[in-house]
This record gives sequence, C-alpha cells and structure tokens, in this order.
Amino acid sequence: MTEFDVEGLQRRLAVFAAARNWEQYHTPKNLAVALSVEASELVEIFQWLTPEQSARVMETAETAHRVADEVADVLAYLLQFCEVLGIDPLAALAAKIDRNEVRFPVPEPPEPGNGHSSE
Repeated sequence: MTEFDVEGLQRRLAVFAAARNWEQYHTPKNLAVALSVEASELVEIFQWLTPEQSARVMETAETAHRVADEVADVLAYLLQFCEVLGIDPLAALAAKIDRNEVRFPVPEPPEPGNGHSSE
C-alpha cells in the first residue's frame, strides 16, 4: 500500500477546491450529501451482481477502475467533511473501534460437557 498522510491529502483537496473557488460550497450539509451520492454510485456498481460476481469485481480492468474511482470520490468527500468540521478521521475510527470492542465482546467458547453435543 502506498504511504499517504491524511493531512496531506486534505491539504491537496483544499488547494484544489480553493483554486476553483469551490470552498464556498463545501458546507457540512453539502459535503454530507455529496458523500452519500458518491457512496450510492459505488453501490450502483454492485447493484445487480451476485455475491460471487461482486467478489470478482476487481478482476476486470474496467470495473476495477470504476470501483477505485468511486472509492476515491467517497474518501475525498469524507476527508473534506472531516476537515470542515475539525474531525480527525483516524482518531474517530480508533475511538469507534474501541467502543465496538466493548459493545460487542468476543463470545466465550462453550465449555465441554455443558449440554452442547458435538454430534
């Protein structure tokens, strides 16, 4: 995987938008809507595929390119959204994983002889 840093990508996106005078449109509402639209475009690629076809979507150059482009669009809008609201996306993800580990603990394996049959 190529090494990129979140802050560097956010700066590139901000410079790109500023050069086109687009930052005026980058409100939290507009960015959340754009993020949803781009996520829907990613879903559209998989809409009528079987589970088996969806697992092989990256095997064809054309569909692999489409999926990668939509992933990039989703990530770009998410990073811009986080920048506008002052959210550190990696810290937010780490905190969410921590909460989920507490909310959804790993189940204990059943003890032998407690009425569970292995047959």
